[in-house]
Amino acid sequence: MDWGKVRFFWGEVWRNFTRNAAMQLTAIGTVTVTVVLLGGFLYVRTTLAAVGDDMLHRIEISVFLKDGTTAQAAQALRSRIAHDHRVASVTFISKAEGLRQMRQQLKGQMDTSLLTSNPLPDALRVKAGRPDDVPAVAAHIAKLPDVATVSYAQDAVQRALRVGEVLARIGLGVVALLVFVAAIIISNTIRLTVFARRREIAIMQLVGATNTYIRMPFICEGIIEGVLGALVAIGLLAAAEHQLIPKLITALPFVPLNGNSANEALLALELLATGAAVGAVASWFSVGRYLRT
Repeated sequence: MDWGKVRFFWGEVWRNFTRNAAMQLTAIGTVTVTVVLLGGFLYVRTTLAAVGDDMLHRIEISVFLKDGTTAQAAQALRSRIAHDHRVASVTFISKAEGLRQMRQQLKGQMDTSLLTSNPLPDALRVKAGRPDDVPAVAAHIAKLPDVATVSYAQDAVQRALRVGEVLARIGLGVVALLVFVAAIIISNTIRLTVFARRREIAIMQLVGATNTYIRMPFICEGIIEGVLGALVAIGLLAAAEHQLIPKLITALPFVPLNGNSANEALLALELLATGAAVGAVASWFSVGRYLRT
């Protein structure tokens, strides 16, 4: 390895990076804002997806059996439903247990002591393995013998699934827009540096330097800008999470928020990789446009 070339290469990178400190700080600051928005959006989307998935997984299909269904028939039906690969669990709820649970739920709201008989049928509570399978599983169970009615939060499930699809599409658009903005910022910064050194680059071309050799210091500069901006953004996001998430968990006890819903380490690596990739690609095209002129 020619250490002289290595020192010259990194010297060029350092000179490029420090030539216009104000411009570099502006670029890094703008990239930081962009990555903060991107990281915040990804964190919120991941957290909401986890909360929504948790709520959807809590949805049960209530299967009410026909009057007169024997214990053997109920057990056979339970076994048949449990063998469906889309079903995670099946629980049999007898009439007596159903009445006990109803009294527990309505305690203080309604006087159930006036009931002279048990109006509830035997029932099965079914959980699907995947929220997407709930409508299909419910429709399949409704056709089985000894089943009177099937009930689940149909509107809520379908609405939640539709909202999840819409949020995923919006998320892709927002991420693409933010990455595009960051690329433009870094590209313009590198282009200014290239323009300031256009005579030196022309001399290097005259003495036989390849375009790749000329381009690499600028690409490294773009990568440094992207990584520095991402590092600052990650620090700001970590501080915000440390301050806000515990307060949100306390303020919204009825929402199943979890401080561990998002994988912070993976998110940080994604933001670092995004900053480095955007800086490299933006620099490559910025310098390439100049070298072709």
